[in-house]
Amino acid sequence: MAISVRQAVLADLETIVPLFDGYRCFYGKTTDPAAARTFIAERLALNESVIFIAQDHEGKALGFTQLYPSFSSVSARRIWILNDLFVAATARGRGVGKMLLDAAREHAVRTGAKRLALSTAHDNPAQKLYESQGYVRDRKFFHYELELE
Repeated sequence: MAISVRQAVLADLETIVPLFDGYRCFYGKTTDPAAARTFIAERLALNESVIFIAQDHEGKALGFTQLYPSFSSVSARRIWILNDLFVAATARGRGVGKMLLDAAREHAVRTGAKRLALSTAHDNPAQKLYESQGYVRDRKFFHYELELE
């Protein structure tokens, strides 16, 4: 089965929504397609993120990754935060995640980025995929968060 990966546009919104809602559910949120639709529509309309979507030869959505732009002050260069990576359960084990990571990497290189950065849950099995693609677990820095609500 042929799988293609391409950068999503606003016209892809309804294709992305079920995947994004599934991603949120994977991380313990209650399904909310309306919130997913609003969030993704805003990111795409405002050019606040870059989304790559994987589809089969019939156009069925198999997975997505979403990148957010940021910068490294020390390097004085752009970085991309690979914030979301999700592959539908029916498409796992077929190389979709790797293809999405490859698209993210190519985009980062094309835009002159210093690096791609990601965070994941301690129990996320995708860690093996990340490490197989050259991602290295940070052992130099502690990461902190401040919840605001």
